[in-house]
Amino acid sequence: MPLTTLEKVYADANEKYYAIGQFNVNNLELAQAALQAAAELNSPIIMAASTNAIKYAGLETLTAIIRIAAESTSVPVILHLDHGTDLDDIKSCITAGFTSVMIDASHHPLDENIRLTREAADYAHAHNVTVEAELGRLGGIEDDVSVSEKDALLTDPDEAERFVEESKCDALAVAVGTSHGAYKFKGDAKIDFERIRTIKGRLGIPLVLHGASGVPQELTAKITQYGGSIPGAKGVPDDAYRTAVKCGINKINIDTDLRLAFTAALRQVLSEHPEAFDPRKLLGPARDAVKDIIKQKMKLFGSADRA
Repeated sequence: MPLTTLEKVYADANEKYYAIGQFNVNNLELAQAALQAAAELNSPIIMAASTNAIKYAGLETLTAIIRIAAESTSVPVILHLDHGTDLDDIKSCITAGFTSVMIDASHHPLDENIRLTREAADYAHAHNVTVEAELGRLGGIEDDVSVSEKDALLTDPDEAERFVEESKCDALAVAVGTSHGAYKFKGDAKIDFERIRTIKGRLGIPLVLHGASGVPQELTAKITQYGGSIPGAKGVPDDAYRTAVKCGINKINIDTDLRLAFTAALRQVLSEHPEAFDPRKLLGPARDAVKDIIKQKMKLFGSADRA
C-alpha cells in the first residue's frame, strides 16, 4: 500500500498499549529486510532515515526505494526522518515524500526547543505529516548524534507538559536512561520506568524510546568470532522493552542491532567463503539476519498482527 502517516497507526498503539518499531535503513538490503519482516508478521512498520543515511544513499534514491517497495506490501509503512536538525531538513524530506519527521532541537534551551519544534510542526501539519520532537538529552553516539554523559538529561514531566502544549508536536521522545550506540550501560540497565508512566499520564500522547537497541550478545560474540571487536557493548534487555511499553512507550527506535546483525552475517560469509565475490551472495545472508532481528523486535513490542 502507499506510504501512510504515523498518526493513523499511533492511535491504535496508544489506545492498546503496544509499540511500533522504527528501523533505520540506508540501503536496499536493509529496506528489503524491514519490509519483508513487516509483511511476514502483519505488522505496521516505521522505516527511518537519518540525515547521514540521506547523505549516503541520496534523498530521492532512498525515498524511491522505500516508497516503491512499500507499494507491494499490504501493511502500513511510514517513512520517517530521524533526528532532523532544522526546518530545511523537514522541508526537503516532506517534499521528497516522507510521511513523518522528527525535529531534534533538544540541545537548545527549552524556549528555543519549543520555538523550533513549533515552526516544524506548523509546516509539517500543513502537509499532513506527523511530527516527533525530543525533550531531555540522550547520551551516546550514533550518526551525527553525540552527547556526553555529563550532558545527558532526563525528561522533566513538568517541562514536558508545557513543551507539548506549546510546540504542538504529535509524539515525544523522552530521555529516561537509554543512550545511542552500542555502549548504553556500564552495568545493569537502568531505565526510569516511573518517569515514563508519569509523563504518559500527564500527556496522553505517543511516547518514543530512542537509543533502544538490545545489542544481543550472540551478535557481538559472532562479530568477535569472525575477526571483529566491540568489547563491552551492552543494550536494552527484553524485559525492559515489555515494561516500557506497559508504561506508555508507543515507538521504539532500533538501529544499532540492525548494524550488528548485518555485520556479523557478512563477516561470517566472508570468512567461511573466501572464494565468494558475488555481492548478492555476500549481502543476501546479511539482509536475512537483519530481517530476523526485526521480526524478534516486532514480537517483543507487540506490533505483530496489528496491521
